[in-house]
Amino acid sequence: MKYHIWTEGCQMNVADSQRVGSSLEHLGYTFTETIEEADVIVLNTCVVRQSAEDKALGRLTSLSPLKKKNPNLVINLMGCMVGVHGAEKLRAKLPFVDVFSPPSDPGPLISHLTQGEIRSTEDAETTRRFMMMDDELILPVAERGRLISAHVPIVYGCSHACTFCIIPYQRGVERSRPVGDIVSEVRSLAKQGVKEITLLGQIVDRYGKDIPDGPNLAALLRLLHEVDGVERIRFLTSHPNYFGDDLIEAIAELPRVMPHIELPIQAGDDEVLSNMKRGYTQQDYRDLVAKIREKLPDCSIATDIIVGFPGETDEQFMQTYRVLSDLKLDVAHLARYSLREGTVATRRMDDNLSDEEKMRRFRMLEELQEEIVAEINAKYLGQSVEVLFEEQVKGRWRGRTPTNKLVFVESDDDLRGKVLHVTVTWTGPWSMQATLQK
Repeated sequence: MKYHIWTEGCQMNVADSQRVGSSLEHLGYTFTETIEEADVIVLNTCVVRQSAEDKALGRLTSLSPLKKKNPNLVINLMGCMVGVHGAEKLRAKLPFVDVFSPPSDPGPLISHLTQGEIRSTEDAETTRRFMMMDDELILPVAERGRLISAHVPIVYGCSHACTFCIIPYQRGVERSRPVGDIVSEVRSLAKQGVKEITLLGQIVDRYGKDIPDGPNLAALLRLLHEVDGVERIRFLTSHPNYFGDDLIEAIAELPRVMPHIELPIQAGDDEVLSNMKRGYTQQDYRDLVAKIREKLPDCSIATDIIVGFPGETDEQFMQTYRVLSDLKLDVAHLARYSLREGTVATRRMDDNLSDEEKMRRFRMLEELQEEIVAEINAKYLGQSVEVLFEEQVKGRWRGRTPTNKLVFVESDDDLRGKVLHVTVTWTGPWSMQATLQK
């Protein structure tokens, strides 16, 4: 029996697909790259933008002929397109789909494949083993010993409800995973050759806040730091309101926790931030960046920015431009605002900017950030840096520094999974080239 998984969207979806694959591996299925060979096809979908939803619907429609040819084929639609309450509405529109699964939940598929035996069993240990919610995570055979970096969800859902975001409505309220489940999963990944883990949450630094007297993210990092085999730990995405001193101290004190922080600002104008319901001012963000850099001088910081939010004036956009210019962050993930049905911004605010104006503002930030990163990376030229190598791409080995800089090295040796010192020989805004040190 074989399965195929198609994944669209964020790192959380990648991790969810990995967990579904693990559940199927427990049931005796093996992964296939060839979709026509599969007995089970899982489409894990994203709806953060309309284009992602359209792409998923197109892919789903293309499976209808396969279902007609093979009625025993099981098609599973999963993820944010289904959301936490959307299965019934979709079932009428997509009659050839057998199973609808909410984000992060392999349960409906496993229950379908076992004819309800696993979902309804009174044997808690059997349920846990097959549902893959808190037990050993099994990688596909092709990834065991080859997958170097893996994502581990620690917070599901979100309760913050920024006005531009659809995720809380699709993934449900914030739920922190138990510490024991997370540690168990990380140990199982390490045993299968994973060297680097990235902890995931829509607001990852809120980990534990929904558990009375539970550990926070800083405490979790200290626990995972002791897991044998794990050489690097990262986490994303943080929210400025919850990034406390204890978290900064943990990064400073734990050598396996990498000095790279994902800290979205989203906009640089206070009124726009208020309309987004972010809960901080641009000065609050500046102060936090200054504090991080004071205590972690070698840290890299990434941010997210949305241009063209409803009502954003040209002067308000220029406030964002100035913040980015002043702070000189290592990465800026840029996006043009787009309407998403169900969000507060779509229901209550007027999307008053043209696509052309949004693109103009986007290009301005893009060009500014390219200059900033080129300047930052140029400081690495001739320097010795430590790189964890992940895979070979077009004849060159690709890896990342502790600060998440992308580095390419030419070598005939097998560098997969190795942490090696290199000397940087060329730098650009998006990557660097280096040679191995002897």
